[in-house]
Amino acid sequence: VPDVAADMADGQYRTATNMTDRQGALMVLAGLDVPQRETALADFLTRFHDNALVVDKWFALQAQSLHPRVLDHVKALAAHPDFTLKNPNRVRSLYMAFTGAPHGFHAATGEGYRLIADLVLALDPINPQTAARFISPLGRWRRTEPVRAALMKAELERIAAAPGLSRDTAEQVGRSLD
Repeated sequence: VPDVAADMADGQYRTATNMTDRQGALMVLAGLDVPQRETALADFLTRFHDNALVVDKWFALQAQSLHPRVLDHVKALAAHPDFTLKNPNRVRSLYMAFTGAPHGFHAATGEGYRLIADLVLALDPINPQTAARFISPLGRWRRTEPVRAALMKAELERIAAAPGLSRDTAEQVGRSLD
């Protein structure tokens, strides 16, 4: 069935006459482990590289995809030349979208939580307000099953223990742990 979906999405992608249809097809392809995925992603970025909002969408649709290796993709995208922590919209498009990919963000190993905590710690000195917004997904630990809740809480405690934490981030962490 993934091959059929890939063929259909690839066909729609190649014959699309507008960005919305092309993006819809790309969203399907981004979640599949098929060769058409990489080709379409590269083509989309080439077509729309001069439109920052569309490039943000390109990051987001990969980060929230159903692809089994979404966590690896997010890590790779963080090293992409078009990504920078100094652009709040780009940061949100990649990482906030990722927090909506349950199988990536809520990976049993806790790696998704660690990724977001590492982001908060790296982003806090650059943009404390944006960093503080990433506490909320980790702050849902009380509504998560016990094993994952403990992993989420541990990452919040790691952030709280960081020296020189901004007032914004410290306040959000404090609220999440109380």
